[in-house]
Amino acid sequence: MQPKVRAVALLVSALAAVALTAAAFSQAPVGAQAAIVRQVLQTVDVPGSNYQVVEAKVEIAANSHIPKHTHPGTVVGYVLAGDYSIRLAGQAARAVAPGESFVVPSGVVHEELTGAHAATLLAVFTVEKGKPLSSPAP
Repeated sequence: MQPKVRAVALLVSALAAVALTAAAFSQAPVGAQAAIVRQVLQTVDVPGSNYQVVEAKVEIAANSHIPKHTHPGTVVGYVLAGDYSIRLAGQAARAVAPGESFVVPSGVVHEELTGAHAATLLAVFTVEKGKPLSSPAP
């Protein structure tokens, strides 16, 4: 293959990989797409592993219910603003006020709720490379 053609093919492959990664990171649980928006701020590979850390700003519309879902890794969240509650499987819903943080262990089914004010969160996901940030749960 000629050098220019090979360079273009590599560039196209790299751009396709970036597009697929961005699509995976923006996924919200089914039925929640309009209520939740994730903006990936940065992604960092964890050296010597098949994991990466994804930092995202998450905005959830007022009076929303994000249905049961899981994450393929631990999530550490921090509420920046708004009315936010989280319900982990087998537990009561827990209100998390602005300035407070929460943890969602890998694979734990949970749902999220907002009140009269939209919620803005900073979320740090530690996930296996190539996996979506969230998946719907039964």
